[in-house]
Amino acid sequence: MSDNALYDSFFALHHGLPRQGPGSDTTTRRLLALVGRLPERPRVLDLGCGPGRSALLLAAEAGAEVTAVDTHEPFLAELRESAAARGLDGSVHTLDADMGALPFPDGSFDLVWAESSVFVLGFDRALAEWRRLLAPGGTLVLTECVWTTGEPGPEARAFWEEHYTLRTVAGNAAAAVGAGYHVLGTVPQPESDWDEYYVPLAAHADAADTTVPGMAEAVAGARAEIALRREHGTDYGYAGFVLRPADARWRVREEAPEDAPAVRRVVSTAFGSVEEPSETEADLVDNLRLDADAWLPGLSYVAEAPDGTIAAHALITRCRVGGAPAAALAPVSVAPEHQRTGAGQAVVRAVLDAARLRGEPFVLVLGHPEYYPRFGFVRASEYAIKPGFEVPDEAMMALVLDGSAPVPSGTLVYPAAFGV
Repeated sequence: MSDNALYDSFFALHHGLPRQGPGSDTTTRRLLALVGRLPERPRVLDLGCGPGRSALLLAAEAGAEVTAVDTHEPFLAELRESAAARGLDGSVHTLDADMGALPFPDGSFDLVWAESSVFVLGFDRALAEWRRLLAPGGTLVLTECVWTTGEPGPEARAFWEEHYTLRTVAGNAAAAVGAGYHVLGTVPQPESDWDEYYVPLAAHADAADTTVPGMAEAVAGARAEIALRREHGTDYGYAGFVLRPADARWRVREEAPEDAPAVRRVVSTAFGSVEEPSETEADLVDNLRLDADAWLPGLSYVAEAPDGTIAAHALITRCRVGGAPAAALAPVSVAPEHQRTGAGQAVVRAVLDAARLRGEPFVLVLGHPEYYPRFGFVRASEYAIKPGFEVPDEAMMALVLDGSAPVPSGTLVYPAAFGV
């Protein structure tokens, strides 16, 4: 049997499937929501688009102009037909191209999207090569197969070691941060996303003519994959990653011990002025450093200006919700001369990344309701969390960093240094 026969049979088996990997319209919408505000007519690149389920949704619901790329022309033809039937043929454009050798100029897209296809290049290579395609403020959205346990069983491990190297969600998030991205959010995909792929694939396998050269092998491969999922699916899953390149203007890093005086100056002038600094918030930071129960090592971050001075500071410390450990973002401070320059956003995103990689499941903030939602914060009351003092509901916000962990509910209690 030739390799061409197996290739042809594989695609014949997959032709007409609604998806070529685990996913759903619901997951696509959840990922899109994490992206945040887009231009009125966003330019979207959908890589490894298959028959284009995501491309169609992005064109219809985000008003996007979508360039959909795949190397299998029959998938592209199916997408063009579907787009025309929905009146989206002016918004969806197809291209037969290799996602590892893309012909687009730098900065061509507001959103680069790849559901169930990044394995073709590998997660790390995709992060490195696709970054150049993003316009300033652009976002990269990927879904990827991941380990969902630290100790996968031998059957699952043997299968994936032969086919593709998996990491955990935390491992991929760390790789993204190391590659110069901020993690805007991750989405663990439900079992129903696998059903949307495997149920139709199993039906195709049952109906396939295995006398066709290569088809028996293609069917056997599909059935083995489905059986592995059925028997060992608790070991691995799919997850979405929403990533944005870090702002290169600011060097962000963990606070060093020698930074304390400079941090105090930034905090006091941010909440007061250069002429009349406010010592209240500066004292709060110093007192939190002395509270072993509140201080979380590695979660005090600074942003450096180009001249090396500290431009901004953000701190996350331990609080409690309903008696359970939680994390609180406060205070966030930007030196007066660097306010409204992006330094605050850079340091907040960096400390949130650090909290995510440290394993903090969620973060709370009491702050401006028109500022913090850009980081993904929503009203804490949506999780039945409330502070023990009166504040406007929209000002108390929460951000879930680990969607696989339960969010506790109850009364928020800050460390004693806050005095509330």
